Amino acid sequence: MEEKDAYAELSSIRQLMERSAKFISLSGLSGVLAGVYAIIGAYLGYRIVYGDTGTLDYRDTYISDPNVLIKLVLIASSVLLLSLASGVYLTIRQAKKRSENFWNPVSKRLVTSMAIPLVTGGLLIIIFILRQEHGIVASACLIFYGLALISASQYTFNDVKWLGCGEIILGLLAAATPGYGLVFWVIGFGFLHILYGTIMHFKYNQ
Repeated sequence: MEEKDAYAELSSIRQLMERSAKFISLSGLSGVLAGVYAIIGAYLGYRIVYGDTGTLDYRDTYISDPNVLIKLVLIASSVLLLSLASGVYLTIRQAKKRSENFWNPVSKRLVTSMAIPLVTGGLLIIIFILRQEHGIVASACLIFYGLALISASQYTFNDVKWLGCGEIILGLLAAATPGYGLVFWVIGFGFLHILYGTIMHFKYNQ
C-alpha cells in the first residue's frame, strides 16, 4: 500500500509540474473553426482574383488593381480576426472547465514565443506584397506560421509541433511549385487545421 501511495503521490506531483510548465487548455474546436474560416476566405479570394474560372491550372498572377488588393486584405484580416476570436473564446471556456487561469505566466510565454516568428513573417509578407512579389506570399505564410507553432509547442501540447512541421513542409512545397500557392495555403491553413483540431478535440478536450 505504501508503494502505491508513493506512486500516486509522484503522479500527482508530475501532473502539477506539467500544469505549471505547459498551457494545456487549448481548444481543438478552435482549430477546426480556423480551418473552415481559411477555406471560405480562400474561396472568396480565388473568386475575386480569378473570377468564375474553376480550373486549378498553373497560376502566375500579378495583382495591380488596388481595389482587388484591398478586398484580399479585408478577407485575410477577417479570417485572422475570426480565428483569433474563436480561439480565445473557446480556450477561455476550456480553461474554466479545467479550473485554470487563461492568462498565466505559461500562456504569456506561449504567446511571446509565437509572436516573434509571426510578426517577422508578417512584416516580410507586407514587403513582398508592396514589391508585387505575390508568388512567395503563400509560402512565407505557411513557413513562418509553422515556425511559430514549433516555437510555441514547448509551452503546450507536443502535437502543436507536428502541426508546425506540416505547415513548414507545405510552405516549402509551395515555394518549389510556383503558381499553386493558394492550393497549399488551403491545405495548410484549411484542411490541416481541421484535421489537427479534430484530433486535439477527441484526444484532450472531451
